[in-house]
Amino acid sequence: MPEPRTSFLYFTCQIGAEAALKQEVARTWPLWQFAYSRPGFVTFKLPVGLQLADQFDPSLVFARAHALSLGKVAAEPIETAAGEVWRLAGDLAPARLHVWERDIAAAGEHGYAPCITAGALAMREAILAVQPVERGVQAEAIANSGDLVLDVVLARDGAWWVGYHRAWGGATDWPGGIPTIAAPDQVASRAYLKMEEALRWSGLPVKPKDRVAEIGSSPGGASQALLERGLIVTGIDPAEMHPDVLAHPQFTHVRKRGQEVRRREFRKTRWLTADLNVAPSYTLDTVESIVTHPEVAIEGLLLTLKLLTWELAEQIPEFVARVRSWGYDDVRARQLAHNRQELCVAAMRRQPL
Repeated sequence: MPEPRTSFLYFTCQIGAEAALKQEVARTWPLWQFAYSRPGFVTFKLPVGLQLADQFDPSLVFARAHALSLGKVAAEPIETAAGEVWRLAGDLAPARLHVWERDIAAAGEHGYAPCITAGALAMREAILAVQPVERGVQAEAIANSGDLVLDVVLARDGAWWVGYHRAWGGATDWPGGIPTIAAPDQVASRAYLKMEEALRWSGLPVKPKDRVAEIGSSPGGASQALLERGLIVTGIDPAEMHPDVLAHPQFTHVRKRGQEVRRREFRKTRWLTADLNVAPSYTLDTVESIVTHPEVAIEGLLLTLKLLTWELAEQIPEFVARVRSWGYDDVRARQLAHNRQELCVAAMRRQPL
């Protein structure tokens, strides 16, 4: 495997999260220099002489996908652009090809959901069609841990940006860090997509017949995702639930707020999720009062924390530290592709995610 040959990194993120990502980089990687950005797309220049391994993990909450940059090619004509991608790739030997476009809107805005667009799929096919015979890039885009991935992203500045990364599981396996989720025809809410992505990203070892409590369950999209996996779900919310969710034999609706439920009612609960339209401190207060109760032994958490203002992003390290103080050994945070102005915190006791 050749040594990395890049002095730039590029990231894609949610539209609106660019400033939060820049601040996170300044805090975590202070030697990187901001270089260029478009909505949902940000690049940084590395210090002279610094090289990063292809398996480098930036550990950034707001970075949906990242790549070590090899340069960019003009977007049109597509056949020429495809050939130029392989020229920039040089002697790299990728096993997978990820092609995607930066977002055109914030998740949920006018029904928008991040996805691999038709334009990205067309570019991917064009790149595969002209790949040198010795490359052998596999047709399946989803990577396996350890695969070297050739990344091509349309930043909507008239150019495709080319780079690479080493997949190590979770979101690094997905093109653009966006999972492909086949939602049912009828879903109670887009929370179905958030929950399904959170489960895939976090790797929580949920299994059928596990008991999960969901605080803030109305109208029921997340509950649908949990029920589809065979879990026994208790939805805690004073508001109405979708009729299809209420009718499910493994669903129980508790029409109360999380703070109103007696703590001993969680004694048989293995997993806890929370998604409340309140400040992060309120959500954390509610969850802490449950998981620290002496009669409760909840193994894992999936918490959605609302960033009512982007300034709250600066407090994310404190939020993570607080969850860890409850006895959870593995705590991670990520702004999911299907999150809005919010982030997901996953936590596990005893075993790593």
